[in-house]
Amino acid sequence: MKRTTISLLATVTALAAVTGFASLSAPDGTAEQETTAAARLPVERSSLLCPAPSSSEVAETEYSSFTPAGKDGGAKSGSAVLKPSSAVLADPETVPKKAPAKKPGPAKPLLTLKEPGKPVGAKVSGGDAAALVGTATGRFAPGWSAQQTTTVTAGGARGLLGVGCTPPDTDFWFPGASTAEERQDYVHLTNPDDTPAVADIELYGKDGALKTTLTEGIPVPAGSSVPVLLSTLTSQPSPDVTVHVTTRTGRVGAVVRAADEKAGSDWLTASADPAGTAVLPGIPADATSVRLVAFAPGEDDADLKIQLAAPDGAIVPAGHETLHVKSGMTASVDLADVTKGEAGSLILSPSQSGRATPVVAALRVVRGKGDKQEVAFIPATAAVGQRATVSGNPAKGATLSLTAPGAAGEVKVTASAGTEGGSPAVKTYKVKAGTTTAVVPPVPTGLKGTYALTVETVAGGPVHASRMLALPQDGVPMFTVQTLPDDRGTVAVPKARQDLSVLDD
Repeated sequence: MKRTTISLLATVTALAAVTGFASLSAPDGTAEQETTAAARLPVERSSLLCPAPSSSEVAETEYSSFTPAGKDGGAKSGSAVLKPSSAVLADPETVPKKAPAKKPGPAKPLLTLKEPGKPVGAKVSGGDAAALVGTATGRFAPGWSAQQTTTVTAGGARGLLGVGCTPPDTDFWFPGASTAEERQDYVHLTNPDDTPAVADIELYGKDGALKTTLTEGIPVPAGSSVPVLLSTLTSQPSPDVTVHVTTRTGRVGAVVRAADEKAGSDWLTASADPAGTAVLPGIPADATSVRLVAFAPGEDDADLKIQLAAPDGAIVPAGHETLHVKSGMTASVDLADVTKGEAGSLILSPSQSGRATPVVAALRVVRGKGDKQEVAFIPATAAVGQRATVSGNPAKGATLSLTAPGAAGEVKVTASAGTEGGSPAVKTYKVKAGTTTAVVPPVPTGLKGTYALTVETVAGGPVHASRMLALPQDGVPMFTVQTLPDDRGTVAVPKARQDLSVLDD
């Protein structure tokens, strides 16, 4: 997914203007004569979107919102607010066009941050909760994150469904979806803006593009959310599908809610941007089934080497050393219980050096067996970078997975104060090259409520991370996994120099 958003571009423009003014107005009357390296400055505005959590009446949803302390550029003001979208519209492909919108009631804020470094939380019961639209400004914008975690104990949507709320964009890839009869997969489209958006949805199976009934795009009214059942868009059932969401006008937040008749349900978030190498971190040690789904969006086929980064080093799964992905086609492989009792991460890289073909990828992971199964998804993700954050961590049940696909790395992990009390805790972890380290993260002293985890790169090569939440229910090992890419709390702003030649006729 292309992560650069309109709000981020606006921030770059504003910051560049401020920087240029400072250069031309230096106190001693001089100005920069040479353009120097870009400085990294905190963003001034962030946007997040959370999908409508569930239609089940027995759903219990917990929300959390958090901005790390510091790196705010000295801003003294600002806000971070999540509130319901103006409407949750019915699926346009399964109901009459004039079906009334389901109103969530007055759009009062659900979560409002009071200060950076201290998370806030809220709970909602039932199936009427709306999608959320949020904006953070000033000192609350850099690194702002939000988490939505829903527990459904009965019905076809049974499971622990977790999703990190995402920024709006114009381009998303979702390998790992399905239009099979046993699956009910919806792509949720949420428009945060005051103007309508129109989105296109393309589906790709093992033989290429699936013929769809969607010809004019999906209208997403201003400030509204639309769920679209994927199986209604095509007459071709396919167990493994890559979904491509783009917008003709406007921008949306997009995420897929996948429900399996036997294995429960969870959210599938977008894969990282297409790249020659992909890292999918955080396969649990007790996974009973792992299925890899990959797609090559370009004109060339991709030949990928499959490696499992285990605690003691990288290994090649027996019988699954490589994967050939044809251009424009979805490829998949069942890796079974590849972890063999040890937590790990999957690393995809070109089979031949110098022949890197960009791909997107995701894992469908199952824990448990028989009627006691639960499913989660792990998309390819970018590295932690400077800093990554995930909130909504309870006192027990969280596991942090850290993977160094190349050189060894070191990260600092900070547990924030709790939503209802507690003192922060800090711990540093070293990750050997080609390995995965799965740890119980630090917990705030005197924790009350839930807390946030912030991961910062201290030294060494790139580290990729994910957080698993486990909440067993009646013998079902319910779980969900969220990846931790860089929070993009800072932006590069080039220093300006004086150039009076632009004033010449």
